[in-house]
This record gives sequence, structure tokens and C-alpha cells, in this order.
Amino acid sequence: FHRDDLNQHLPIPHTTEIPFDTTGKTLLLVDDVLFTGRTTRAALAALTDFGRPESIRLLALVDRGGRQLPIQADFVGTRTETALAPTDRVTVHLAENDGHDSVTLQS
Repeated sequence: FHRDDLNQHLPIPHTTEIPFDTTGKTLLLVDDVLFTGRTTRAALAALTDFGRPESIRLLALVDRGGRQLPIQADFVGTRTETALAPTDRVTVHLAENDGHDSVTLQS
């Protein structure tokens, strides 16, 4: 419920549950595709509801550029910033969920 665009195109979010106090801990926030930065901003807001972490580091499997907020990943698997239109969709498939590992671009 920390998103600023819930009324647009996103599914209804589920309740966030973190079974421990985050105060004083270093947290690693993982995003499959980092784009505008709005999902990361919402995740940061949610995390602070569970305590005051020592630090939060961001890992993005794919950084597609196009930021609308000043958010930068600390760790990036791959960057693909050229020739992507805002309507293009980058999808990450993981063997654990999809039976194979891949990154696809849908224009």
C-alpha cells in the first residue's frame, strides 16, 4: 500500500509480512527489473514500517534505465538501457518458477 499508482494498472497488493525486527540489520532488497524506481521507493517505505535498518542495499537482476526517482542499485546483474521504449516490457524467468532462466524483451 505504499505505491503511488495503485489505482492505475497494478494488481491489488498483499499484506507485507516480515517475521523479524529489522532494526539494526543490513537488508538486501532484490528487484527483478529496475525501471522507474517507484517499486523500490515503495519497498523502502514498507521496510521502515518494520523497524530502522542499519542499511538497505539494492540488487537488481536487470537495470533497464528510465528512472523517474533517484534510485540506483548497489549490485546489478545486467544493464539494458539502449533502445527501450517506456512501453517495452523486460521479463525475468527463473528456473525455480518458470523451468528456465532467461530475460526476455517484449516490445
